[in-house]
Formats: sequence, structure tokens, C-alpha cells
Amino acid sequence: MKARVPKGMGGGPQNMNAMIKQAQKMQADMEEKQEELNAREYEISAGGGVVTVKINGTKEILSIDIKPEIVDPDDIETLSDILVAAVNEAIKRVEETNSAEMAKITGSLNMPGMF
Repeated sequence: MKARVPKGMGGGPQNMNAMIKQAQKMQADMEEKQEELNAREYEISAGGGVVTVKINGTKEILSIDIKPEIVDPDDIETLSDILVAAVNEAIKRVEETNSAEMAKITGSLNMPGMF
């Protein structure tokens, strides 16, 4: 006995071709968006603005600006803590932005390793 699949279910060559084309377009869109995101630059401040980190979309630190008033030779630990906080916040911002932008393309589709 043959199983009967209702029309529109199971696909066939045309449905499969449409899915492949859609996946290829999504992949192209994602590659384009990733290039755009990699080129972006972010500026993040910490410690009330006494430290500013500039980072790009590939998580490379481009510069760190330190206001003179935070530099205290007797309290290097505070400066170090503020620098760590600023760099961590910069990396977090890049990752969150990248994830949000990619989610706009993929929707809720989650296929690790596919793209």
C-alpha cells in the first residue's frame, strides 16, 4: 500500500529547489551583513567616562583613551579594574549587536554549522 501525502506536503523537486534558493539567499545575506558588522566601530566608556575603548566588529581594540585624572600611581588597581570593565563591555556590545543583526536575517532558525 502506498502512503499518500497531501498536496503541498513533502515537496518534490520544485519545493526543494525553492528551499535551496532560499537558503543560498540567506547565506549571501548573512555574509554581507557579517562584512558590514566587521567594519563597524564602537566606542564604550567606563568609570564615568574616564576610560573610553574603541573596538571594531572583529573585536580588535583600536584605541583606549584614559583621562589623566584617573591615573594615580598609588592606585593602579582602580585603573586596571576600569580598563577590564571597559574592554569586557566593548566585547559584549559587539557580540550582542552581531547576534541581534544576524537574528534579523535568520529569524528563529538555528542551524549551527550550516552558515
